[in-house]
Amino acid sequence: MAAIAAIAVFPPALRAQSYTSAKFKAGDSPEWKTPAFDDSSWQTLQLNQVWDDQGIPASTKFGWYRLKLATPQLPAATGTDADKYVMVNLGKIDDVDETYLNGTLIGKTGSLPTDKDGYRSRFSATRSYIAPRSLLNKNGDNTLAVRVYSGGEPGGMYTGPVSITPAGYLDGAKLAITESGEKAQRTCTITLSNEFPWTVSGRLAIEMTDMETGNVISRTERKISARPDKNAVVTIPCAAEEPVRISCVFTDTKSGKNITARYTPKYILTPAAPLSPRFNTAPVYGVRPGSPVHYRFGVSGERPMQFKSAGLPAGLNLNAADGVLSGSIAQPGDYTFTVTASNAHGTASQQFTIKVGDLIALTPPMGWNSWNCWGLSVSQDKVMASAEALMDKGLVDYGYSYINVDDAWEAPSRDADGKIVVNEKFPDMKALGDWLHERGLKFGIYSSPGDFTCGGYLGSLDHEQQDAESYNDWGVDYLKYDWCGYGRKHETQKDKGTRASYVRPYMLMGEYLRALPRDIFYSLCQYGMDDVWEWGHVVDANSWRTTGDITDTWQSLYSIGFEQQADLAPYAEPGRWNDPDMLIVGKVGWSNNLRDSRLTPDEQYTHISLWALLAANMLIGCDLSQLDDFTINLLCNNEVNAVNQDILGKQASPVVKEGAFQIWARPLADGSTAVGIFNVGDDDMTVNLADYLGAIGNQPLKSVRDLWRQKDLSTADLTYNIPTHGVRLLKVTH
Repeated sequence: MAAIAAIAVFPPALRAQSYTSAKFKAGDSPEWKTPAFDDSSWQTLQLNQVWDDQGIPASTKFGWYRLKLATPQLPAATGTDADKYVMVNLGKIDDVDETYLNGTLIGKTGSLPTDKDGYRSRFSATRSYIAPRSLLNKNGDNTLAVRVYSGGEPGGMYTGPVSITPAGYLDGAKLAITESGEKAQRTCTITLSNEFPWTVSGRLAIEMTDMETGNVISRTERKISARPDKNAVVTIPCAAEEPVRISCVFTDTKSGKNITARYTPKYILTPAAPLSPRFNTAPVYGVRPGSPVHYRFGVSGERPMQFKSAGLPAGLNLNAADGVLSGSIAQPGDYTFTVTASNAHGTASQQFTIKVGDLIALTPPMGWNSWNCWGLSVSQDKVMASAEALMDKGLVDYGYSYINVDDAWEAPSRDADGKIVVNEKFPDMKALGDWLHERGLKFGIYSSPGDFTCGGYLGSLDHEQQDAESYNDWGVDYLKYDWCGYGRKHETQKDKGTRASYVRPYMLMGEYLRALPRDIFYSLCQYGMDDVWEWGHVVDANSWRTTGDITDTWQSLYSIGFEQQADLAPYAEPGRWNDPDMLIVGKVGWSNNLRDSRLTPDEQYTHISLWALLAANMLIGCDLSQLDDFTINLLCNNEVNAVNQDILGKQASPVVKEGAFQIWARPLADGSTAVGIFNVGDDDMTVNLADYLGAIGNQPLKSVRDLWRQKDLSTADLTYNIPTHGVRLLKVTH
């Protein structure tokens, strides 16, 4: 099933006083939920910051918040069942909560390790619970107690304030659209649910529109009802080769109010690849003198396929069956040779250059990272299965080659010599690295400059050289070095907050990595603190996170992708890349919470288009074994990926911003320009690119190519329909 496309809920009619702080105590006791408990000795925490940022140890698992709330002023009775209830609004909580009003449990989100289904994090879910008004004390003295469990730092309530508001009649009603099936068998299911203890009944109007023309394809209307124990469900066919939109309006008979939802079913724009061989990866690769080469030519086409080379440099070997290049070159220089791939349908060749020198990562890395799907449950078996899926589903034929193990591989303690060792989930790290290298894949790993990682595992503090040498022994090709636990040490430094204090831990590990006899892509994960893009190159980093963690919501994608990257183009170049975080397509969810990305199809096209323009790291975060056709085609468009991998290495910048309309442009090595026309607003729009050619610098135009559809467009008609949160990605020449 696909993710919920849209949910509409009416806001409360009257907002009561809000509360920005609460009493807090680390630990766990059932008596802390009772109104009579004396919490006067507890410390006070703010509700808009995780507890880690307020002096609570990162190792804390349980903590309780307690607030004294006045009874809200309530509006006059409306004559509906909603008069008997209030809403308790808590914001987001990291990770699991149980919430009590005057000692009575009114809601729980996520699950604890001791629960039947085990630990399930819900840190990104907004908590709003319904409670009977009868629970409120008439004297206005109400106790709200929130029990919080943190599965790994950070933890606590972090997007307050807290408030109590009247319950609206349709506040508990949600209208959602999901889809299932593939291609011609695809259907969309419209579900009206109701969490409140009454029945909502009315009429559901459904309209399907062609998004390219704006023409209405069909209209229908149904009578439906939803009870707390039974949803109303309507299923319709929704297979379409071009984008369509389903718009639904439910009008409640009793209140006369309505809620709406709209959804664009998944649609595939990428044409099928030919059966004959086609090279899909950049024609250059950087390696340092004497460092081992692990490279696989990305070539699509029917297998079996044979590879051969002309002019292969001494010291290198090319596997004829899979196009895996291995070996090493001792002397600096540019080494150019030709690689040819052949199968039953034809032959293709690529002139390829290996640049042996000080610079690696001449194009942004492409691959997979374990965090967004497996979280702390990652294991060697899951990593190997992901690598198999990367190959089986053809992603390796498009340049995806890094297989990166994120947090939770470390044992609880080091060995007697202080060396980092693996836990029981990873039987043999060197064997894993060798296995990946045999297939032309690259091996990534994770650590922190602090004593502990984000997930509470051992970091590299005071063992940096030992850990770097271990990575070398295991065959590691990529290190993600995450600030997390170092924050505590940073607070103890006399120069904390200065640039030197941020540079120091990354400079130290960078020096040890450069001393190794192998290349390790050095990825700084410190969320953009102290403008890391200004100094990342100083510590010899190959990329640096420019933002906090991304989540699969439009709000997160817009903030991180559009707002926070707009001024960073000057800091990207071959070997040095801005990193706005991993891709949030496919099935994500952090460990046992896997679900389809909550981004709409249009938002996912925007996501990949923008990351291509930004020359961003292209690290997939989903479960590769569950990739559907839509996601595979989203990730495997060779013309879109070529923008990301363009060897000029220039990052796009916004050249037009007019309200909800933005144009981003990126110069390419062949003299053309990649242009993204984005609609970041909530309504569809029509844009005439001819009005903005001066900003792009391509006038008059010689050609315009739609990169997603891989077809040439007219230079005489530059008018395009752009759906809400959608994009047109073009390549223009003059």
